[in-house]
Amino acid sequence: MTVTIGRRELLVALGGAAVAWPLAARAQQAAMPVVGFLSSRSTVESSHVVAAFREALAENGYIEGQNLRIEYRWAEGQYDRLPGLASEMVGHKVIAIATAGNTPSAFAAKAATTTIPIVFVIGDDPVKVGLVDSLNHPNGNVTGVTVLFGPLGLKRFELISELVPSAATIAMLANPTNPTTEQAINEAREATRILRRQLLVQSANTENELEAAVASIARQRAGALVVDADPFFTTRRDQLIALTARYSMPAIYSHRDFVAAGGLMSYGGDIRIGYRGAGIYIARILKGAKPADLPVQQATKVELVLNLKTAKALGLTFPLPLLARADEVIE
Repeated sequence: MTVTIGRRELLVALGGAAVAWPLAARAQQAAMPVVGFLSSRSTVESSHVVAAFREALAENGYIEGQNLRIEYRWAEGQYDRLPGLASEMVGHKVIAIATAGNTPSAFAAKAATTTIPIVFVIGDDPVKVGLVDSLNHPNGNVTGVTVLFGPLGLKRFELISELVPSAATIAMLANPTNPTTEQAINEAREATRILRRQLLVQSANTENELEAAVASIARQRAGALVVDADPFFTTRRDQLIALTARYSMPAIYSHRDFVAAGGLMSYGGDIRIGYRGAGIYIARILKGAKPADLPVQQATKVELVLNLKTAKALGLTFPLPLLARADEVIE
């Protein structure tokens, strides 16, 4: 039997389908789990490490835009914005929060919620700074991955001294708004005491302060600069590199990204490993794991990266023993 559908009935049927499809799509999107990503850094200079986070999620079955939505919030190096961004994220009823850009974002998330799982990526000892009770048994709703940055301050002073043995005074650039800065300055004092150098500490947490700080370091004739492992300085990476070039200031940084962008040298962990670890832990939480049952992971790989072109521009030559120890030499 043949059934004939009139033009009007056909239009009504198609109209109903047109309504049904968007409703179905919205229902599917609403059912999609939502994860928060809170960073004290900026989106532009974080793209490659965020890619590592997404890759780890995808490898564990969660693809952004298909079966997972990620709510991103960026403080752009201004830590006073983090509490509001964390509260906003909690209001979105995210299932879990990944925090990036060291301890400031982790503390902001922890203060905003005691129930939503939090997975941090930091460069400091999470027990020492008070984020977790212990590495093996974090307890509460917080766990994460540590990458070696903060504890390597002494080694950075040693390395820059090896390159510039004539530097009687070594400057340190620090961010006074970071809760771990006081500890880093104390370690810098101990490092310069051991090396028999003078320490000059300059603080900055805005673009203008950064320019003034490096200019002051140059005026006071410091022979070299150690840039503290702080997310604000990472967000101002290009400005920092331009300033050290302008004042012909040998500087050492906390991770490779600075050297790849034209900085002189760096010593620290591979931050991409930390972001991958965070992605893996977020995936495990989405599958039902509890943060208290996930031990804090420690990424122990450390790399020394040197930039020959920048050294030449500064009139410096890396000593052969230093070149031999380098994990990467950028020409």
